Amino acid sequence: MAKVLLRRIEERRLKTGHQWVFSNEIQDVQGNPENGALVEVFYSGGQYLGTGFYNKNSLFAVRLLCRKPIEDLRTFFVGRIFSALGLREKIYPERSAYRMVFSESDFLPGLIIDKYNDTYVLQVNTIGMEKNLDMLVDILKRNLNAENIFTRNSPYFRQLEGMEFADEVLLGNDGPQEVTDGRVNYIVNFTEGQKTGLYFDQADNHFFVGEIANKLTVLDAFCSAGGFGLHCAFNGAHSVDFVDSSPLEIENAEKNFIHNNFDCDANFITSEAFEYLKNCSDDGKSYDMVILDPPAFAKQKKNIIPAKQGYQKLNRSALRLVNNGGYLVTSSCSFHISKDEFLDIVKEAAYKEEKILQLVHFCGAAKDHPVIPAIPETSYLKFCVFRVFDNPRDE
Repeated sequence: MAKVLLRRIEERRLKTGHQWVFSNEIQDVQGNPENGALVEVFYSGGQYLGTGFYNKNSLFAVRLLCRKPIEDLRTFFVGRIFSALGLREKIYPERSAYRMVFSESDFLPGLIIDKYNDTYVLQVNTIGMEKNLDMLVDILKRNLNAENIFTRNSPYFRQLEGMEFADEVLLGNDGPQEVTDGRVNYIVNFTEGQKTGLYFDQADNHFFVGEIANKLTVLDAFCSAGGFGLHCAFNGAHSVDFVDSSPLEIENAEKNFIHNNFDCDANFITSEAFEYLKNCSDDGKSYDMVILDPPAFAKQKKNIIPAKQGYQKLNRSALRLVNNGGYLVTSSCSFHISKDEFLDIVKEAAYKEEKILQLVHFCGAAKDHPVIPAIPETSYLKFCVFRVFDNPRDE
């Protein structure tokens, strides 16, 4: 097995538990490892650090898998996967759909596995995991009795690794299936729509928002398959308007609403959220609750300034629509914008719109998205629920 020797100045971050070895942190590579091969990583003084997948074409030259030698990769994968599954079974004993493996957070960097009953949807983001995809599929089939296995990969992350983008049906049937989160039932087509099916990182937040939505008029912007709005309907919202720029997602949200037989007024609107919010403001339309769950505005540091401007514009537009005493539900999945920065953005938006905010609830991603403190990138979601009060000023 090839060996990677680190530069001395770069060692502290890795000693504390980070799993990424950047290309400029490497002093020497002994041997000629292929991309995707296992390599052993050593500190500059010669002490063994760990074993991981190597990719000379990536900024992330090594993704550390383990802090001890890996004798058999299949046995290693089985142990890691079942450790992750065991945590989810404790966290969600009554659910059969959740994020089963969350990449670095479950010590399997580059691999995401979402479980939907006996269907598994994989996101394979590193060349090391890609080269072992057949082994991973066989583990899910033999050890977990998988009936269906799909890949729904991220073009962004695969591009960082120098990999081509591809989605595949690896096992079984690619037709739609019914999935429940314990309250709401979803019809999920795993070869269409966004991400790996459902947005599990917001699943716990769907429950919280739904529980305060009774008798409220609700706008679910960036609704995707309808998770927030459907939970509001489940809990007796007066009405829910579902808005998304994707006709397919609006179709999915409507199918899910009908499938659940909710007794609630609902509208399904294909529109850019910014445009819809502006039109509502121009028309004098308002809501008791406005929910914002946009995609990441800042995937890279260079995008931080325009992202902050975008979040402030979005939240100002939403605040104009919230009735006095109503709720603004807002979130950011941009890692490069911190919790404090996001709260400041919303606070500034409220000031400019002459509103006072009461923070009712703040959290991150759902419990099936554990965080490794040594890897701040594993904590990315900022989720806020505010009550909104008018604060007119004479200036």
